[in-house]
Amino acid sequence: MDDAVAVIPARHASSRFPGKPLVPLLGRPMLLRVADRCAEALGAANVVVATDDDRIRAVAADAGFRVEMTSSTALTGTDRIAELADRLAVPVILNVQGDEPLVDPDDIVRIAAVKAAEPEMVVNGYHPLSPDEDPEDPDLPKVVLDADERLLYMSRAAVPGTKTGRPSPDATYLKQVCIYGFSPSDLARFTATDGKGPLERAEDIEILRFLELGRPVRMVRTSTASLAVDRPEDVAAVEAALRLNVRR
Repeated sequence: MDDAVAVIPARHASSRFPGKPLVPLLGRPMLLRVADRCAEALGAANVVVATDDDRIRAVAADAGFRVEMTSSTALTGTDRIAELADRLAVPVILNVQGDEPLVDPDDIVRIAAVKAAEPEMVVNGYHPLSPDEDPEDPDLPKVVLDADERLLYMSRAAVPGTKTGRPSPDATYLKQVCIYGFSPSDLARFTATDGKGPLERAEDIEILRFLELGRPVRMVRTSTASLAVDRPEDVAAVEAALRLNVRR
């Protein structure tokens, strides 16, 4: 697809996992594993790494990927990508999070296609939680949809909730998969604020800024749940999954 670009926002500073984009997964930096999947989906020429860190810039550039330097003051990955919108000159800009090295290239293509077909919508991925994932895990944003798969709310809490305050054994909990589809105008609107809104600040989930701005969000069910590296202890499980599905 020549009308879409996948941008991977990457920062070295992280309170939970400093240097996370460069952590080796089976010997290859995680950032490059994500970039490889994006290149499989859209072609390497349509993959951009957005960073404020020279170490990340060097690794990505040495691997042959385009790198755009951004400010160190970006509030979120989407704010970082918004800095680049004018330089990208495409109608569909994807934000593919750099901590999901198992992201499916077909899902990247699907979300790009949905955004192209529904330009009035911001687009994001979701998938049911697996049996071994805990709805109360705050590292997993949970998704609540309407009947047309538009986002009603997203939370780090176990939503939908119950009167008992505990997750329902009968509920199908959905989690966010961090592939987003934006237009340049979406990104301009996202950053034309005084910063994070109250819901976004409380939950630390950037897609909520669009809901607070009254912008509809189309959720697209992905083919896989993916598997993110949020903390150092997640590395072993991701490497085990990669051994079953290594592409390069």
